Amino acid sequence: QVQVVESGGGSVQAGGSLRLSCAASGRTFTIKSMGWYRQTPGEQRELVARLTVDDRTDYADSVKGRFAIARGSAKDTVYLQMNSLKPEDTAVYYCNVMALGDFWGQGTQVTVSS
Repeated sequence: QVQVVESGGGSVQAGGSLRLSCAASGRTFTIKSMGWYRQTPGEQRELVARLTVDDRTDYADSVKGRFAIARGSAKDTVYLQMNSLKPEDTAVYYCNVMALGDFWGQGTQVTVSS
């Protein structure tokens, strides 16, 4: 099992920045990737960004050039730096850990006002 804890999020005006943090614990030696998804009411959860253990990154087209995912100095942590935020970035953001199974954090709200 892998435990996933998120922090960060909150409310910001359009054009502002926020940083989300995700820390994994437990059987972390099985981790293949860590990433962030987001979901709005009535919509499917969508990939925002992902970082693999061999440092490959994937980003949703809508966030390329504005968001950056990076590994933290603490073991098994990743950060999502979100810049130039737009109202359409408003969502609940979930950290995902792909290991011997799929593990999710509890979600953190990001609200961007115009």
